[in-house]
Amino acid sequence: MEIRKNIPQLAIVIPCYNEELCVKNTAEKLFLVLNDLISKGKIRQDSYLYFVDDGSKDRTWNIIEELHNQNNIVKGVKFIRNFGNQKALMAGMESVRDLGCDCMVSIDADLQQDERAIERFIDEYMKGYDVVLGIRNDRKTDSFLKKTTAEMFYKTMNILGVNMPANHSDYRLVSKKALNILSLYSEKLFFLRGFFYEVGLPTSIVHFDVKERMAGSSKFSYMSLMGLALNGITSYSIIPLRFVAVLGFFMALFGGLVGIETVFEKIFFHNSPNGWATAIVLMCLFSGIQLFCLGIIGEYVGQLYREVKARPRYIKDIELK
Repeated sequence: MEIRKNIPQLAIVIPCYNEELCVKNTAEKLFLVLNDLISKGKIRQDSYLYFVDDGSKDRTWNIIEELHNQNNIVKGVKFIRNFGNQKALMAGMESVRDLGCDCMVSIDADLQQDERAIERFIDEYMKGYDVVLGIRNDRKTDSFLKKTTAEMFYKTMNILGVNMPANHSDYRLVSKKALNILSLYSEKLFFLRGFFYEVGLPTSIVHFDVKERMAGSSKFSYMSLMGLALNGITSYSIIPLRFVAVLGFFMALFGGLVGIETVFEKIFFHNSPNGWATAIVLMCLFSGIQLFCLGIIGEYVGQLYREVKARPRYIKDIELK
């Protein structure tokens, strides 16, 4: 790993959806971060902000246009409709790669992730790391349910063979080399947290504190978070499919043993075993297991179905350069 000497051009990508209450304040705080890093000689003067409006229905895009007209350091793109956070991040990374940058940092529009940590991201980048992951110190700002489900998600992902650090968010730095590698992947459904950790590039970690939201409410519902988790599992692990195969084998083995035991009692003891209640319970149990397994298989089939259709990840409406 080689230490970098050239001052990098930094792009900060900010995906946003209905964030009219936050976006102006966010831009002002990130201006301060950029100016501070420029004054310290850590990034180039042509570094910039890149907003991705994920089909907002409020004044988010109007505010972004106003900021762009006031200062060309603000750039961005607007989708024709809402495509989702992961696709907004993908659009931002692909766009800044085309515009030109040495490295980029992605951060949420509400700035709950501490923007002051960007300086430490740059320090790690200069040491030669191509990927710098932001790891939150704790989950004090989360509800009990969100905290519990998040912990379960990371533990499940590691059990399934997806080596991903706990509390890793989409707050990260990525070098131009990593962006070029990302462009080689044509998958429509992408789980970025898994990709950047598994791709094999030199990776470092920066810990940061999470702040209270400055305004508005989170746009992530539990259903969207569950969808993100399922996408991560089906994108990076086939262990659930192997689990279905193993479970099917043991169910067939159990059924065979019960059948042998029934025939044995009938031939040698002339006794047909009773137990209608037991039979009904076992039927319901096995039916439930079968439906659960079909659901797992269905997730993988659905993933294939969406990939085979090869629809675009997103559609741009307006772009500010």
